[in-house]
Amino acid sequence: MPEFTELRRLYRGFVFPATVAFLSWYLLYVVMSNWATGFMDTKVVGNINVALVFGLLQFLTTFLLAWLYSRFSTARLDPLARQLNAEYDATVADSDGRRH
Repeated sequence: MPEFTELRRLYRGFVFPATVAFLSWYLLYVVMSNWATGFMDTKVVGNINVALVFGLLQFLTTFLLAWLYSRFSTARLDPLARQLNAEYDATVADSDGRRH
């Protein structure tokens, strides 16, 4: 069905770039922790260094992506998925001759 193809396209259009962006950000953190130790040891405030800030930003990024996906899914994916589900239920009801 074209609607299902559209649903899959929308889903992949968000998930693949978000995954690549997050994994790249995480890999940057790991690489810099291993090979840019001087920079990562730089103190920002008191005993808080760049490595700690980057590490905490990993958590922030995770929550931000989850929130963005939730908004995207609610606005774009869920209405189309509900429509497809209703069409499927109607098809099943017609083929059985009864409502489920």
